[in-house]
Amino acid sequence: MIRKAFVMSVYAGQEDQYRRRHNPVWQELLDTLKAHGVHNYSIFLHPETRQLFGYVEIESEQRWQAIAQTEICRKWWKHMKDLMPANPDNSPKSVELPEMFHLD
Repeated sequence: MIRKAFVMSVYAGQEDQYRRRHNPVWQELLDTLKAHGVHNYSIFLHPETRQLFGYVEIESEQRWQAIAQTEICRKWWKHMKDLMPANPDNSPKSVELPEMFHLD
């Protein structure tokens, strides 16, 4: 399993709406994530900075990258772009974090 961590952010005042849109996440999107080898996916909010910390375990980088090409992923990005900084393709702006330590 490959562990990935990344940070994104949510606009001020949109934290509750971000939480509501993830409760629940669309079933079709969840099914797509699982079908692409995604496991143990969590997103946490730092309340003072509005920074979102994502952690996910994936089976393969290629399958993880392929999710971005799915119609449901692109629909989700469009649904979320008003709540967070986004790239021109509506994907959330994010920074991947290198792993510095791990204990099993």
